[in-house]
Amino acid sequence: MTQTDAILRHLQEEGPLTPIEALNLYGCFRLAARVADLRALGYPIETEIVKRGTKSFARYRLIHEAEQMVAGF
Repeated sequence: MTQTDAILRHLQEEGPLTPIEALNLYGCFRLAARVADLRALGYPIETEIVKRGTKSFARYRLIHEAEQMVAGF
């Protein structure tokens, strides 16, 4: 299973994923690149910027079918 496959499965079955989680769970140093690959394949993935104190990071989640209809995807 590729990192991209593992990340897609995580987004589908487990929910949102952050870069540190991707590194710890899947050894993926470039989550944003894998998300770009998935988007290029047509998967609607939302990016949320999370701020904690002076730090910020991305959290990615797959938009499910019902949400896509409401959002107009």
